[in-house]
Amino acid sequence: MKKEVIGVDIGGTNIKAGKVFNGSVLQSHLVEVNRNDTEEATLQKLFESINKVMAGSVEAIGIGVPAVVDPESGIVYDVQNIPSWKKVPLKELVQQEFKVPVQINNDANCFALGEKHFGKAKDHTNCVALSLGTGLGMGILIDNRLYNGVLCGAGEVGMLPYKGGIMEHYAGSFFFDEKYGESAKILYQKALKKDAAALMAFNEYGHHLGEAVKAILYMYAPEAIILGGSISNAYAFFEQSLKGALDSFAYQKQLEHFKIKTSDLVDSPILGAAALCL
Repeated sequence: MKKEVIGVDIGGTNIKAGKVFNGSVLQSHLVEVNRNDTEEATLQKLFESINKVMAGSVEAIGIGVPAVVDPESGIVYDVQNIPSWKKVPLKELVQQEFKVPVQINNDANCFALGEKHFGKAKDHTNCVALSLGTGLGMGILIDNRLYNGVLCGAGEVGMLPYKGGIMEHYAGSFFFDEKYGESAKILYQKALKKDAAALMAFNEYGHHLGEAVKAILYMYAPEAIILGGSISNAYAFFEQSLKGALDSFAYQKQLEHFKIKTSDLVDSPILGAAALCL
């Protein structure tokens, strides 16, 4: 069904809302947020971003939040990088303001759902979407439906114990900052220029991410994993080492029916949030 909906991505430094129709973002608006803002001040910035794209026949609003979420009640808990949002009845507040249905989920789940509706998960019944950014976010699709778990807690692969710490410290941007002293973005630019240290950094990163992929294969046996997030742009530099880590996967026959793909969605967070309403 084709309808105009608004997708909203709540990040740590900005809130971005976009009007979506038929898989395209027709217009968008970004508002900067400050982690020291009060709960009410941040809420007003959310309303501002939505208001800028609200004109027309908008039928629903979907919101992706980096937090623990109760999708039924629409309450969000302990939103990352917005300390004042400890327990916010976000669904109720936004519905009261705009008088349209509102759907809320965490950002990793929105990414997975966006890929299902608009991206490379379209052709897969069971797949996983991995967001490679500051941390390691994961959304799960089973029988063509998003699997949330309790309070959208399913898929926290980044929290698995790994090498005396947790997985996302090795398969998120923390790894580059802490071990190589430079951001993944800077190292990517250096890798494009064939810098040996940068190429080594991504090679090592791919091995760690490959260990996460193996854990996902053992748990869910998906048909595909879709990679998104900022670090996925550098996939060419860690593809070989990631796949090399899969050489020790116990069920090699399974890999014949498994693919790794990179997302090519533009405005993926907005499309993913909008997909909650479709």
